[in-house]
Amino acid sequence: MAAGTADSLDQFAEYEDYLDSFVLPVDLYYLGDESLARQLVELDVKGPGDLLSRAEFKRLKSDETQRTAKIRNAPKSLAHAGLEGEFRDYPLLVELAQREELVLSGKLATIIFIRHVNRKGQEISGYIDYAHRLKTDNFEEYFALHRVLLPRPSDLSFYNWETQTCTSNATTNFQVIADNEKGLQFKNKRDRKIINVSPEEHPGHSSFRKPLENTQYVQCVLYDHVTRRKS
Repeated sequence: MAAGTADSLDQFAEYEDYLDSFVLPVDLYYLGDESLARQLVELDVKGPGDLLSRAEFKRLKSDETQRTAKIRNAPKSLAHAGLEGEFRDYPLLVELAQREELVLSGKLATIIFIRHVNRKGQEISGYIDYAHRLKTDNFEEYFALHRVLLPRPSDLSFYNWETQTCTSNATTNFQVIADNEKGLQFKNKRDRKIINVSPEEHPGHSSFRKPLENTQYVQCVLYDHVTRRKS
């Protein structure tokens, strides 16, 4: 380690740890006292010649802590950032990219409905809580076209038409209302408003339905809900 370089200080919690890095086993053998060996280093009797003083070490460690905190607290880039050229021909991904920041900020809640026929000829469909997936899934892989976004048994609702497998799960954003005369509904947990996903019903207060033409899927619909805090 070159003394006086800030990049090397992250391995030292205290100034004493920094001094100890210059104490050799032979020093301890002859001196027989770790504290004395450390003092000799600090007094520059036996040091590298450009040893940091206690005040310099403290200042550099403080600067280092501030840099680390700045990096940690910096806003993370959006999953679609820099990948616009990859997914520009995929309507669903274009729409999701436009909504990503609003969904992450909590200003918008979006449910994605997808019907898809897989390579085995099995048809699956389901409702996906976009915000939940953004937090639990790597969406960069979808925007980079490395993976295809599909509903899963762990999503809000999932149905495999061949195996008759049907699942539903609440998320931090939505409660599933399956036993309802109007069909499947979702209640937003933030403002307790109901989102109707039936095409025969209005989607609900502050909610909007947007069908997408997308050759990637049999059917694709977005349900946007402008969230409002419960009064």
